[in-house]
Formats: sequence, structure tokens, C-alpha cells
Amino acid sequence: MAGTSKGEHRIGLLNGIAAYGMWGLVPLFWPLLKPAGAMEILAHRMVWSLVFVAVALVFVRRWAWAGELLRQPRKLGLIAVAAAVITVNWGVYIWAVNSGHVVEASLGYFINPLMTIALGVLLLKERLRPVQWAAVAVGFAAVVVLTVGYGQPPWISLCLAVSFATYGLVKKKVGLGGVESLAAETAIQFLPALAYLIWLSTRGDLTFATQGPGHAALLASTGIVTALPLVCFGAAAIRVPLSTLGLLQYLAPVFQFLLGILYFHEAMPPERWAGFALVWLALVLLTWDAMRSARRARVVAMSHRTDPAAAAVDAVDV
Repeated sequence: MAGTSKGEHRIGLLNGIAAYGMWGLVPLFWPLLKPAGAMEILAHRMVWSLVFVAVALVFVRRWAWAGELLRQPRKLGLIAVAAAVITVNWGVYIWAVNSGHVVEASLGYFINPLMTIALGVLLLKERLRPVQWAAVAVGFAAVVVLTVGYGQPPWISLCLAVSFATYGLVKKKVGLGGVESLAAETAIQFLPALAYLIWLSTRGDLTFATQGPGHAALLASTGIVTALPLVCFGAAAIRVPLSTLGLLQYLAPVFQFLLGILYFHEAMPPERWAGFALVWLALVLLTWDAMRSARRARVVAMSHRTDPAAAAVDAVDV
């Protein structure tokens, strides 16, 4: 049993690395789709993602959730909100990468955990521990430093962080699996995206049919690029602890940041380095606090097994 558990953990870890690795390396893919513009790429991503996940769901015969979802208007409304928010996130990210803002885009995903905490406080009235407050304060200071350095707020980063944090919040409320959720969201996106592509075609601006079969195949593969990391993430989420996934999530922005500097040769003036250093300090504080909290929770769980009365006292401290 122990060997099986260890093997499952290893599979989960590899799937987690694969998921975040693919998300981190995706800036290499979007420039390959030029001369298609960001909006056309976004529309293709919506259309082909639905095609890909629909085929996957037919293959695994997992459709029961769809009927249940259609009978729950509130859940459908949340799915629509999720679809709208992730549309903004995808569109801004594709535009940022293809416009030479890979480093700023990576900053958005570094800031995302801080933005998630901020939304929890503002919308869910969650209480923060002192270290979490310190991390949020350092993150705010980083945005101020970057605003001074850019001469304006880092809008790309903030838009990506807010949209993805909101998306995560809504997804938590919906409670669907990764592939099922993507299928529902892209089903909502499908008709507007298809209508946009048809409109582009009538104007003669659609690149899908005019740049050769290779270009068309690359645009169609946006569905795989979108769905495959989600499949790997789903496989990881059921096999490894959330604390491990929390650490793995930093792989994606780290890869994006390194690509921005080393591959796309984007500038990193001193004030930008200072801003990023503050963000990384905030994330170190968050990670340390999360690990400490998880360790104390494990101690409380062990106490429950040996001394329920003492565990009640410990739980108040945690």
C-alpha cells in the first residue's frame, strides 16, 4: 500500500510539474500564430477548446454533470461569470505576449496569490494572519514601486491577477472538475467566438484559411494547448497535497519571467527588479506562513487521535 501511495504521489507530482511547466512555456506558442491578431487567436482558443474537451468527454463518457448543471440556474450564472472573466484573462495574456510584455504578464501570475487573499478579505470577509497581512503590504509596496518605474500602474499585471483571482473564486463556488468546467465555459464562449470568426471572414481578415494548412493546424491546436495542462492539473490535484500544488504554481510565472528576459530580451531596469524583488519577498512570506499553518494543522490532527480534549485547545490557537 505504501509503495502504491508513493507511486501515486510521484505520478501526481509529475503531472503537476507538466501542467505548470506547460503554462509557463506557453509564451513560446502564441507568437507562432502570427499574423493572426490576439482577438482571432482568442476566438480560435474558445472554439477549438470546446471541440477538444467535447471529444474527450465523449471518449470517457462523462456527461451526467451537464444535465445536473442545466437544472441549476445559479450555477449556470456562475459559469457564465467564469467564462467572461477567463475570456478577459486569455485575451489580455495573448495580447501581452505577442506585444512584447512577457515579463509584465509573468508579474500578474506572481501577484495572483496576493490578489486571491485580497478578494477573500474584501468579498468573503476572511480574517488574515499577521504574516499574511505583511505579505499583502509588501505586495502593495511592490505595485507602488512598479508604478513609479513604469510611469503608470502595471495594468497588464493587475488585469491578469484580478481576472484570474476572480476566476478562481468563482470556480470554487461552482465546484466542477477541470475538464467539465472548461467544457461548460467554452460552451458559453463558443457562439460569440464563432460569430466573430465568421465576421472576420466576411471582411477578408481571417488568417485561418489564408495562411496555409500549417497555420490553420496551429490555430486549431489552441484547444489542445488550453485543455492538456488542465488534464494534467486535474491528475495532480487528486494525488498530491494542496501545499505541494501551492508551491508548484510558482513554476509557471518563473518560466514566463525567464523567457521574457532570456528569450524575448525584454528590458529589466533597476526599478523593475526592485518591484519584482518585493513581490518575491511577499510570496516567500506567504509560502512560509502556509507551510507553518499546514504543519500546525497536522499536529492538531495527531492530537485528535491521542487526546481530543487537548486538540480542542490547540485548534483555537491554529
